[in-house]
Amino acid sequence: MAIIRPFRALRPHPQSASKVASVPYDVVNTSEAREYAKDFPYSFLRITRSEIDFPDDQNPYDEKIYKQAKDNLVKIKSEAPLIEDETPSFYLYRLRMDGRAQVGITATFAVDDYDNNVILKHEKTRKEKEDDRTNHIVTTEAQTGVVFLTYKGIEAVNKVVDSVLSKENPIYDFTSSDGIQHSVWILPSNFNNDIIENIAVSKNLYIADGHHRAASASRARGVKKAGNSSHNGNEEYNYFIAVLFPAEQLKILPYYRVVKDLNEKNKEDFLNEISEKFSVEISDEKEPKNKNKFGMYLDGLWYKLTARDSVIASNSLSNSVSDKLDVSILQNFLLNPILAIDDPRTNKRIDFVGGIRGTAELERLVDSGKFAVAFSLFPVSVDDLMNISDAGEIMPPKSTWFEPKLRDGLLTHLI
Repeated sequence: MAIIRPFRALRPHPQSASKVASVPYDVVNTSEAREYAKDFPYSFLRITRSEIDFPDDQNPYDEKIYKQAKDNLVKIKSEAPLIEDETPSFYLYRLRMDGRAQVGITATFAVDDYDNNVILKHEKTRKEKEDDRTNHIVTTEAQTGVVFLTYKGIEAVNKVVDSVLSKENPIYDFTSSDGIQHSVWILPSNFNNDIIENIAVSKNLYIADGHHRAASASRARGVKKAGNSSHNGNEEYNYFIAVLFPAEQLKILPYYRVVKDLNEKNKEDFLNEISEKFSVEISDEKEPKNKNKFGMYLDGLWYKLTARDSVIASNSLSNSVSDKLDVSILQNFLLNPILAIDDPRTNKRIDFVGGIRGTAELERLVDSGKFAVAFSLFPVSVDDLMNISDAGEIMPPKSTWFEPKLRDGLLTHLI
């Protein structure tokens, strides 16, 4: 049984929403964040990436970075301004991109459900990134990054959402610089019980994106609980903010791979080794149109790779759901045995490119000489994500790229 709860959002005044809202903290590096925020004194990046207020050589994990984030939150709250709603509410958040819309319920969800696997994961987290967001949450006493959840849609919930969208005016409605339309509604309170009771029917919810945010909320709860002698379990830190989208509305883009060298092989030997496990043909097709096929960009040419029957047969013997993903096939039959990319999480010779950037970015990286070869993949499906989560398995790193992205700063949960 999944717990969903309304909350009192901290949010920008409608007139300043588009100037406060920012890209998620983890899709930009420090220099990119500084560039995004340079003309916007109230950009939420000044809170989520507060190292932009310091010189380039500043350690981004220093205690004073988190203190600066807290100071910036106080300043922006006063000057933007940000307002805190008096009544706990659910909020609807609609993203529209290229004519396609997805609408999610913004709420708080139980940390206990995360800890006890009512809310299922499909990725491993890194301690350094967990440490960073845990320190950020504890110091600012705010969850500034929103977790992206999904579930198998429920018709009764969809009817509530459709009714509100057709009858109520949004509190925010603007198009960001990347062409994404962001619209937010406050759900009338008479619908609250319908949402709570219908979501409770769900056996599981699934993290689509934001594993580090969720893990850090759990760790921050531990810190706050330890420091609260009168802890009773109802405190705000026992819940974390997320937007819950129906699975049928989501679109997953592929996550591409680029490798810096051919593992001391020449082009001919490299192609010969690949041909043992994949058929290889020069092709104008830069992205595969179905599973078990891959695009490869090498030395100015695109190749179509198709997994041979022996690979498919070998994979069919595995009991692992994850092994059957194309990202796993590429890793297990090419990247590891041929290019010696043993662990893509830690190997410095591989990098990843989100599908939103397109195959032109792969060509640019290889043509620049920074990388020797690039691979495009068929995207993982939402069903794949759920099946792997249900099986208690972990996806290979950088398997999914969700687009469009939620904006930070529109809805914040104070703990």
